Amino acid sequence: MAHSKAIEEGLDFTPKFDSNGLIPAIAQDALTGEVLMVAYMNEESLRLTLETGKAVYFSRSRQKLWKKGEESGHVQKINQVLVDCDQDCLVLKVTVDSGQCHTGYQSCFYRAVSASDPKKLTFFAEKVYDPEKVYKK
Repeated sequence: MAHSKAIEEGLDFTPKFDSNGLIPAIAQDALTGEVLMVAYMNEESLRLTLETGKAVYFSRSRQKLWKKGEESGHVQKINQVLVDCDQDCLVLKVTVDSGQCHTGYQSCFYRAVSASDPKKLTFFAEKVYDPEKVYKK
């Protein structure tokens, strides 16, 4: 089997990390299908996620592992990890509680581009928790 065919149709999990050693990971609510967030994983965070059954990411801004919910308590329990055809992107089907975004919303996707002015955003969601209380800023 040719290399690309083996990656695209084979059964060996060989995630393709980028030049920074990262792979994008989309967290999706396993029950509702709502996209909760997009983050990145390195080899270690992916290994820990698979071992523990809880989402662990790599924070690009802090340059360290980030166990989802370590501060907020809003963990993501892994139901299933999907991989795309060329194994360079993951979808994590997760079970969650309320509030997955650090800004207080259930999802990090709480705004949309305005239909009347494509340079503006509109809110379509409500906050589900107060981040000031959770993160004690």
